[in-house]
Amino acid sequence: MPDLLVLLGSKGGPALRTGGPWPSSSLLQIGGRSIVVDCGLGVTRGLVDAGIGLKALDLIFVTHLHSDHVLELGPLIHTAWTAGLAAPVSVFGPPGTGHYWRRFCQAMEFDIEIRVVDEGRPDIRELVSISEFAEGLVVEQRGFKVSALRVDHPPVTDCFALRFEHGGKSVVFSADTAFYPPLADFAQGADILVHEAMLEQGIERLVAKTGNGARLRAHLLASHSFAEEAGRIASDAGVKRLVLNHLIPADDPGIVEADWIAAVRKTWAGDLTIARDGLVVGLSSEKAAQGEETA
Repeated sequence: MPDLLVLLGSKGGPALRTGGPWPSSSLLQIGGRSIVVDCGLGVTRGLVDAGIGLKALDLIFVTHLHSDHVLELGPLIHTAWTAGLAAPVSVFGPPGTGHYWRRFCQAMEFDIEIRVVDEGRPDIRELVSISEFAEGLVVEQRGFKVSALRVDHPPVTDCFALRFEHGGKSVVFSADTAFYPPLADFAQGADILVHEAMLEQGIERLVAKTGNGARLRAHLLASHSFAEEAGRIASDAGVKRLVLNHLIPADDPGIVEADWIAAVRKTWAGDLTIARDGLVVGLSSEKAAQGEETA
């Protein structure tokens, strides 16, 4: 299994628009593990389209509990279960993840119990383990290591950047965050930094389209990073590649890839990828079989 990153859903925010991309989710393959990072709407379809057999689902991480990162966590696991999942699944998330899972299972209680009896399936509630983490070391086993850093995403206090490491390779996800200089130390020397990004010229049109203008604008400015700020973090961290993801806005026809590139090049001169749904990015010198692009 090659070490690679698949950007399953590339937009920031939960709203869907005709012809637009899907909310946040990624697949990271590293050290022989297939790891789902965030479970926005569309993650299940994205994994299937990436050629991942759902019954092999193994390890899931959630950065925070905004809906565009967690809405499809339960449906992903349940759909994998109906596809034949019979092995344990480990879910790591911030405080509140266990509450989400218990309530999901309560909502699906009729379906779960009738399938256990009628179809002979193992009880999904016994297959899934939930581990709620805080800042610091999250997992360390057989050379595979995951660490978390609390980032600045008000009003959400439990929002965490994640660093995945194995065999000298490392991938860091910023999660949703305003410009946060400590993230550069956390991402130091990473092969890939996946950082959220926002373009100033698209904010007013996005706010007008979505509604609740003044409040939404204030949230975006206080809680998210402009593309040039993501570039500054990447430069300070000395990463090998910057991937702009969780794009805001991601579905504005007046904004093209060249606009993202122009913004981030003010602060970042290294290897660069602008996310789109289904894009594959290889780690270090490895190249994915298809779909990878570099700017």
